[in-house]
Amino acid sequence: MRRVRDMRQTIDARERLTRVNLSTLLLLAVIFLQGCGLVYDAITMVHPLTRDELSAICARGRLRVGISVEPFRPFVFPAVYTDEGVRVTGLDIELIREVTDALTAHCGGPAPIVPTLHVTRFPDLFIKMNEGQLDLFVSSVSGTVPGARPPGLWFSTPYLRDDGIAAIVHEPRVAERVRTQFGKRIGDWDTLAAVQEGFTGLAIAVQKGRSAHLYAQANLKQIRLVVCDSLPAAIETRDPKIDVILSDHSILEYVTKRVWQDWQLLTQLDRTPLILTQEDLSVVTSDEHRRLQWFLNNLLFRLEESGRLKQMRTRWIKAEYAPTRRATTEGLPLEVTQVPDHYDQGQCRVTEGN
Repeated sequence: MRRVRDMRQTIDARERLTRVNLSTLLLLAVIFLQGCGLVYDAITMVHPLTRDELSAICARGRLRVGISVEPFRPFVFPAVYTDEGVRVTGLDIELIREVTDALTAHCGGPAPIVPTLHVTRFPDLFIKMNEGQLDLFVSSVSGTVPGARPPGLWFSTPYLRDDGIAAIVHEPRVAERVRTQFGKRIGDWDTLAAVQEGFTGLAIAVQKGRSAHLYAQANLKQIRLVVCDSLPAAIETRDPKIDVILSDHSILEYVTKRVWQDWQLLTQLDRTPLILTQEDLSVVTSDEHRRLQWFLNNLLFRLEESGRLKQMRTRWIKAEYAPTRRATTEGLPLEVTQVPDHYDQGQCRVTEGN
């Protein structure tokens, strides 16, 4: 009997010890979980949970917009000094205003969404977008030319359709030489073959990274390809001597009428502008920003349907106006520190392999 009593006492002691251990474990678990919550709260205070891109813009109150340091008249004009500070204007700048006004309405906050311009070299816009430094960028960018869409980026529905790569020349003999090649091919609609023959042996200037650069690399092999940092650099360079400059038709049409009138658009036999290939111009953002993509496409569709986009295109591409006056009254601010780069148009270099 004594042995049985001792065994019962041992069992009871073990059960009490087990209950104590379970209670202790439960207490520790509660403390640990509370601690985890405190740690979690601390982490989220230091590094908030990732928001979607539209919510992040609303919370920030700013839209980070990239534009090229090289002006593309009439899309982006050279910056000017005004009584209100440095201002930049153009079709792309007015489009930025439309985007930020729509974002202000979407966010519904007490203050408007403010566009902040990040000015950089055109090829670097793609890098900064992929690095997350920008929400979007515009600078008469085409995504319809092969090779123009780097991985990780998305191009909106076009805000300017049926633009194209065109050419300007300084000397009439060059223009006549190209038209002669078209004259030999009357009835033959192979524009590329006529252009290749007409451009053979000439110095053809393009801006680095632009669609005209990609076109020349892919299609024009018997030329001296000159890669320039900007269109003004191509216009102003004397060494190497430039025979033809390729760029967007809308840009070349504007600058030959209003800025560099000693250059002329290259035309076909019927004197219509020579278009080497068609392209559309779009807004660019990250491929991951699905909500912002839909926001931009829906906005552009609404602007097109209402006639607002047509009005903007006519206002900047066709109408007569003073860009400096528009910059004063409706331009967006540019930081003074960015102005030296904005006016440094770079240089030109002859490349190998063409």
